[in-house]
Amino acid sequence: MDLPSETLPSGPGAVNAGAARDAGPSRLRLCSVADVAPGQALKVETHGLTLAVFNLDGDFCVTDDHCTHGPGSLSEGFIDGDCVECNFHQGVFNIRTGEVVQPPCIVPVKTYAVSVANGAVWIDAEPPAPGAVKS
Repeated sequence: MDLPSETLPSGPGAVNAGAARDAGPSRLRLCSVADVAPGQALKVETHGLTLAVFNLDGDFCVTDDHCTHGPGSLSEGFIDGDCVECNFHQGVFNIRTGEVVQPPCIVPVKTYAVSVANGAVWIDAEPPAPGAVKS
């Protein structure tokens, strides 16, 4: 899901999304809570990030979408409780912590602090530096 550059400025003195990105993390709107059914995941590409948004029975969690072991997409993986099995080599990650639960993966997946406001899922994230490899 490609999203417009909608951000909600946060912190004292935040004026707009561009200023927030230059000064530090931006609060990024990822999707509507209605876009992700309980027990499901949604791939979101925004601000140079490729993310997986998970709905764990109303508790939203966000990780990088790409498996740390290979080309698998975690948003397309099998969700079991609070774990996701990568669709490529069947490595398993804890969705809440990013920790590896089962090999062949050995590097944890990045997780993001999530907030839900006004019916939308938001994260605070540093956009990648220009020219950086997408996660």
